[in-house]
Amino acid sequence: MRRISSLFLFFTCLIISASSYSQVKKTREELEREKIEVQSRLKEFDAILKQTTATKRTSIGELNALTRQFQSQNRLVNTIDREVKLINSEITETENKISALELQLKDLKAEYSRMIYNSSKLNRGLSIIGFVFSSSNFNQLYMRLKYLKQYSDSRKQQAAQIEKLSADLANQRVLLDERKQDKVKVLAEEKAEKEKLEQMRKEQQGLVNTLSKKERDIQRQIAATKKQQEQLNRMIKAAIEEEIRLAEAAAKIENSTSTKKAGTSMPMTPEAAALSSSFAGNKGKLPWPVETGFIALGYGTYPHPTLKGITLESDGIDIRTQPNSNVRAVFDGVVTKITTIPGYGNTLIIKHGEYFTMYSRLKSISVKAGQNVKAKEVIGQVATNAEGVSEVHFQTWKGLQIMDPSTWITSK
Repeated sequence: MRRISSLFLFFTCLIISASSYSQVKKTREELEREKIEVQSRLKEFDAILKQTTATKRTSIGELNALTRQFQSQNRLVNTIDREVKLINSEITETENKISALELQLKDLKAEYSRMIYNSSKLNRGLSIIGFVFSSSNFNQLYMRLKYLKQYSDSRKQQAAQIEKLSADLANQRVLLDERKQDKVKVLAEEKAEKEKLEQMRKEQQGLVNTLSKKERDIQRQIAATKKQQEQLNRMIKAAIEEEIRLAEAAAKIENSTSTKKAGTSMPMTPEAAALSSSFAGNKGKLPWPVETGFIALGYGTYPHPTLKGITLESDGIDIRTQPNSNVRAVFDGVVTKITTIPGYGNTLIIKHGEYFTMYSRLKSISVKAGQNVKAKEVIGQVATNAEGVSEVHFQTWKGLQIMDPSTWITSK
């Protein structure tokens, strides 16, 4: 009964150990993947921000970029910290397994010794052959042969269990050494990344201190940008209203082939309705209008994350990228408007059924009004301003309703 209990504990430990290791391994892989993604984003930040080093000025745009970089660096440090904690838990778990396996191995060896001793005592010093043939009758002979077979099988099984347990114990000790080495390596990595984070924090604080003294200038800049944005939005609304008017006129002429989608004021042909439905179905999966970059200014109205008393407002997102980067259409559609807006430069609108995407701050435009474009097709190049900053302003609309573009493009 004691042997059966030991076997049960042994195999239960193996099952729990395998399951636990599989779960830990999965978590470690997820953390490693997250860490690689954040490191890749930070490299992208560095490559973009280095482009403006020569012309870098103390500006709110520069602070926005530095704040985004700081947030990513902080996320990296937090990820590494979680990895350290996970390794610590793995080390503790492995040490507990080793202790349990050592105890089980001790019990198995003791039981094995008792088995041999009891067998020797039972045989009263006789040889195996003598023990068998000293039987008083055939039934006793048969029972002794059966006992010897069971005894032999049990010894082999016990020896195999001891060997397997010893091997598992050795593997756990190797695993423990590996985890301790991992911990040393990750702790060194965490220390280096925390030093980078602290350097960024100091740089950010220095920029905040300088800009805080220029609050009036910044407020004037924000007010001027707001007026430019209002002008941009008036242009977009006028362009969309014109598209709606043209669609309604076409619907009167071809009433039999036009449809009016529920919840929209824009009549659409079956082809346009299909395109619109496809665009909606790709929410959160649309490609970025530039291959590399980060969102320097988000959608909506919100207080600046580091500058007190400053409120940021945007009807789209500003994506900071490298100079001369190609700007791409995020989905199939037709170019409906090309114009120039003060503060936003060259601007174009692409229609995707009842949806519209707008791209501005372009240095050049390589498509024409009325031209059909495909997803990821180059439509122009990003402009670089006097501060050396290259940003594309991107908006998304559903009819005359403006939407948050960051919810439509893939997350980074």
